[in-house]
Amino acid sequence: MNVRSRQFVFVATLIAIPLAAWFMVFSPRSAEITSAVQDIHQRQARLDRLSDVMSQVPDLEAALDEGERLIAQVEAKLPRRQHVEGILERIWQMARRQNLTVRSVKTRTTERTGVYMELPLDVDMAGPFDGFYRFLLELESLPRITRMTDLTLKEASRELRRGTESPPPGSVSAKFTLRIYFADAVPSIAMKTESQ
Repeated sequence: MNVRSRQFVFVATLIAIPLAAWFMVFSPRSAEITSAVQDIHQRQARLDRLSDVMSQVPDLEAALDEGERLIAQVEAKLPRRQHVEGILERIWQMARRQNLTVRSVKTRTTERTGVYMELPLDVDMAGPFDGFYRFLLELESLPRITRMTDLTLKEASRELRRGTESPPPGSVSAKFTLRIYFADAVPSIAMKTESQ
């Protein structure tokens, strides 16, 4: 190899080393640094939002205590599994007081919703509309948590009572799902409330 070709190879190597370093080291590191800086800015924005929220709630511990107290109140309204039958009996007594006839009740399988259980009952009842309205008001004022879904309310038909006897004017036939919530096990927070 003559001197000129050596010089050319030397100069080419001197130029290739920084170019290779730029493409293989500095460019990927620059992208990683840019990504890290963006991540830091996003996290700082979240911290700033959290700081704003915390400044709006003067005493976070008092707010958490209040939340626990409210949860305990709701849990106190949930009967235990053994008390569900008593609640059902109370609901049927309310229906009888309002001159409503419970034609059928079908129990569906119990469903777990969070830490609570839900007992859905398909109910078919009939009677005077005023009585049904008062029944709804009484149901709403129960101290226990119940929910009525899928309500279908129709004018009572001829076959409503004892064969062909025509029902009194203003009679309705109601089909709905009554959901009764109960605690499968007593949550610890409810135990504190009941003992106080």
